[in-house]
Amino acid sequence: MIKFGKTGKGNWSNTLVCVAINIVAVAVIVFFLPRNSGPQFRYDVGKPWMYGSLIAKFDFPIYKTEASIKAEQDSISDAFEPYYNYDDKVEKEQTAKFLAKYKDGIPGLASDYVRLIADRLHRLYQAGIMNAPEYSSISRDTLHMVRVVNGKKATSIEIMCLYSTMTAYEQLFSDPKIAAQKQILQRCNLNEYIQPNLHYDEERSETELGDMLSTIPLASGMVLSGQKIIDRGEIVDDYTYRVLNSFEKETQRRSASVSAVPSTIAGQVLFVGTLIILFTTYLRLFRKDYFEKTRSLAMLYAMITVFPLLVSLMISHNVLSVYILPFAIAPIFIRVFLDSRTAFNAHVTMVLICAAAVKYQYEFIIVQLVAGLIAIYSLRELSQRAEIFKTALLVTAGSCGIYFALQLMQDNSILTMDHDMYKYIIVNGVLLLFAYPLMLVIEKTFGFISSVTLIELSNTNKKLLRDLSQVAPGTFQHSVMVGNLAAEIANKIGAKAQLVRTGAFYHDIGKMKNPAYFTENQMGGANPLDTMPRIDAAQVVISHVTDGLKIAEKYSLPGVIKDFIKTHHGTGKTKYFYISYKNEHPDEPVDDTLFTYPGPDPFTREQAILMMADTVEAAARSLKEYTEESISNLVNKLIDQQVADGFFKYSPITFHDIAVAKQVLTERLKAIYHTRTSYPELKKEEKN
Repeated sequence: MIKFGKTGKGNWSNTLVCVAINIVAVAVIVFFLPRNSGPQFRYDVGKPWMYGSLIAKFDFPIYKTEASIKAEQDSISDAFEPYYNYDDKVEKEQTAKFLAKYKDGIPGLASDYVRLIADRLHRLYQAGIMNAPEYSSISRDTLHMVRVVNGKKATSIEIMCLYSTMTAYEQLFSDPKIAAQKQILQRCNLNEYIQPNLHYDEERSETELGDMLSTIPLASGMVLSGQKIIDRGEIVDDYTYRVLNSFEKETQRRSASVSAVPSTIAGQVLFVGTLIILFTTYLRLFRKDYFEKTRSLAMLYAMITVFPLLVSLMISHNVLSVYILPFAIAPIFIRVFLDSRTAFNAHVTMVLICAAAVKYQYEFIIVQLVAGLIAIYSLRELSQRAEIFKTALLVTAGSCGIYFALQLMQDNSILTMDHDMYKYIIVNGVLLLFAYPLMLVIEKTFGFISSVTLIELSNTNKKLLRDLSQVAPGTFQHSVMVGNLAAEIANKIGAKAQLVRTGAFYHDIGKMKNPAYFTENQMGGANPLDTMPRIDAAQVVISHVTDGLKIAEKYSLPGVIKDFIKTHHGTGKTKYFYISYKNEHPDEPVDDTLFTYPGPDPFTREQAILMMADTVEAAARSLKEYTEESISNLVNKLIDQQVADGFFKYSPITFHDIAVAKQVLTERLKAIYHTRTSYPELKKEEKN
């Protein structure tokens, strides 16, 4: 896992890190962006031209469509006569071989059968024999011709006038006289003397076919400079579509010069750089806490960079459609780990950068912005599979809906609409389901923690919490109580309830090392700290923080959980031992550090909530009586003292939040420690 932390309080350090990330992001994105040059228009056959009047600025040919060129090529290929070389040696060799074997005649037949068969073989070879596979492939069209080369002469012959080795053998037995002796002649294996004497001339055939195909003109007509191509509102027909397509091709060809490449790159750097700087400005002005955390910056700019890179690769290599990419994953992750406003700004920046690589920019921007907004609105915490499924379903439906609306605005008939896009959007929705497993990758890479992980950590069946409940049952019960109190406060003030609950479960795990030294585990027995010097006793109590951090490190607990262990006492003192020591040594200077927790003080709302809940819950156990007044006085006294000691000065918690926390703690403790009404006993009647 890459460990990210705070970059420090110095603005220069933060600025340098951010500048470096900006430069890397811009460089990577621009490097992969396709170098599209010339104007990019969106137009389709049968739809109106949405732009102004288009005038040709130069002469250019009207290129044929790929389908038209392919049809002409197929027509020439079908009419082409492949070359076959006639080999007269085959006939001589096979005939001589046959005559040599049957020079004494064929057993069971008259002697003239040898001459008869030799004559029939001669006729077959004169007509021409081909390999059976070649003959089968070209004989589908019975009118197909081939050119037979014999010496310096090439003659066009219909394929039906030639034989394959199989048809030649059948033709041999079509002679009535030979057919009458078929049973005897079949034992002679006459097929062994029928070999192909026509051999395909691959080099000559392909050369001539290539020459013929090269004569096909790629253009059919010209557009002269100054000629109007199309005007606003005119319907794009097949011919105009070809002209517009030819205009784009010719513009790109003319612009693809050495001088045009630096200009295109400069424009891309300016475009991408402007968007990245605007996003950075947003962070600097409105999200300084993210700006000061390298891990937050790294994740944000990684999200903004990865998708433009993927879009550029797909466009450059013409792979599928960019609409299958689940762009909404980026705002989902940013929403879950950071906040919704940052998720929206990052998504807008990412989509606008991606639009630089696609052709139909207006359509792309609208569909992806709607998908991102739906993802942000529908998903707050990614804690269950059902939530991501619901979000994927809503994103798919919303994307299809907005695309359908765009089509309705541009097309009059539903039947003529392009329905392929909906397939890509559905695939996009399916890929969006991978946000659930990918969340673990984001956590491990950038050091965040998700609700899923928090829920897993708060499972009391986990080994560490199970050990805590067995070794220090009082501490375990205290931690559960604090977790419940802190979670209720968090829910009331809009903080992260699951985070503070999980942090509460682990905040006192350091007490597992010496559980008997802490009152909640003593079960009313003697307190071993009473017999120890005050300084040593204070160090034992303080050590549960450092011991807790060692245990957390051993079990690889996330950094945010370790922060709860560090901050739940802040830089406070073990007041009981501190005051006792001062009373015992009134004239002796006291080293406060011997009685002070290592800290730091809470620096998040959740940590401040835990400190309040932990202190109040522990102190409430020592009340002599549980009345509304005593509980309220205890809560107000302890929390007001924490505020006065400055424990919350680094935490973004407000006075209103603190007031709500007091109210929740008071009400919950009253419910927990309420006094039951005594039931009267039935008086016995006096006996007379």
